[in-house]
Amino acid sequence: MTTTFSQGPAAKGSALVIGVVADKKGQPIAPFGASLGLMEKRGFLAKPGQILAIPGVQTKLYVGLGENGTVTVDRLRSAAALAVRNAWNETALHLDLLGLVKDKALGAQALVEGASSVLYHYSGKAPAVPTKLKSITVDTGSLKAADDAFVLGLRVAEATALVRDLVNMPPAVLTPTTFADRAVVEAEAHNFSVEVWDETRIEAERLGGLHGVSRGGLEPARLVRFEWAPAGLSKKAVAALPTLAVVGKGITFDSGGLSLKSGEGMMTMKCDMAGAATTLGLFTVLGTLAPKVRVIGFCCLSENLPGERATKPGDVHVARNGKSFEILNTDAEGRLVLADGLSLAVEEKPDAVINLATLTGAIIVALGKEITGLFSNNPEFAEQVKAASQRAGEQMWELPVYAPYRRHIDSDVADMKNIGAPGQAGSIAAALFLQEFVGSTPWVHLDIAGTAWSDAPHEFGPRGGTGASLRTLVELTRSFRKN
Repeated sequence: MTTTFSQGPAAKGSALVIGVVADKKGQPIAPFGASLGLMEKRGFLAKPGQILAIPGVQTKLYVGLGENGTVTVDRLRSAAALAVRNAWNETALHLDLLGLVKDKALGAQALVEGASSVLYHYSGKAPAVPTKLKSITVDTGSLKAADDAFVLGLRVAEATALVRDLVNMPPAVLTPTTFADRAVVEAEAHNFSVEVWDETRIEAERLGGLHGVSRGGLEPARLVRFEWAPAGLSKKAVAALPTLAVVGKGITFDSGGLSLKSGEGMMTMKCDMAGAATTLGLFTVLGTLAPKVRVIGFCCLSENLPGERATKPGDVHVARNGKSFEILNTDAEGRLVLADGLSLAVEEKPDAVINLATLTGAIIVALGKEITGLFSNNPEFAEQVKAASQRAGEQMWELPVYAPYRRHIDSDVADMKNIGAPGQAGSIAAALFLQEFVGSTPWVHLDIAGTAWSDAPHEFGPRGGTGASLRTLVELTRSFRKN
């Protein structure tokens, strides 16, 4: 980001962003110095999503926040984004909104997240209309927690931009090896450990799913393991911490393999590594967040291409945990690489595992492109994740891991097949497949196939990668507890 963020009073010449609430009758309560008559004349009723710009020596932007006493952190995040879009040609902006929300710490974080999201553009291409904004200040008052949250908001914003950049990169640039190389760079910058397995190690470690998917491409697969724990603790103290494992699907380009996608279906398949990108993004935040948790992560990185050694429909592969699967559609490859990642994760005996994957088109049919699908084998852990998503302002909906549908993935020649019944509960079948690799460990699967990519400009930024679920992971890690 070229726009700088800081805390404190408004810089000279800053456009002021002022929150406005309404009374119980729906009439705006005019802030000090504002004209209620002008608001009424302009049809401004302080509804969320409304903005009223008053030009002058100092531009004032009044943003609607809804009924007094009901202002949420989500509304602040949206208000900050709205204000930045409407101050694109200003040189400086001051956000004075925290006084209207109860949780000022989360509010300060949300203001930075909302404002920065709109400023994002892919680092490989200049924006069509660059903003003139050079600085944004946030009034955090005298609350120390708000100061800390402001700093965390900046780190989350930078991590979100990293995730978006990785998702938006051309697949010839972001390959499994270059992703792994970038992970090493980020680990050095943000003080977490990283280990990279090459294709020889992957085969030796019996990662049959990841190895099998990668056979069709020239680019070798990579398995990347991360670990973070609070600094200064003994090994014994670290071992006593709650442990959360995060596993990300990292198909850097998905052609469908021999079960080739259509040309249109391949257009956004550089996005198929969004789960791995989000996993990496989380680890870049942990040093600033400093949760009292041990976090381990796995990114399963491969291309899925129809090369001469590609897996064929009818082939059978064996995952790390010894379970076999019959490949009937090579375009259902994400669950195969996750089978190995989940197996590795549960071997380390974490208290819970969460995986992220652009896994099924069926989830888009069910929930559209603004709601992430959530599946779980453990109600208590599912509630933790849902609560985190609510604090983060990310929409999720839990679907059942319906046991009777396990018959949909029964195979005559292996422990299971990699697709379910045609046209029936595709996302549930995929979740049932993944469940085979977590045992009794509390587990949540997030299907971000719809939410990881936006086909059009949206409230929080341009077309392309969205960084979906990163904020939820941050909130989950902050509050994670053993069941």
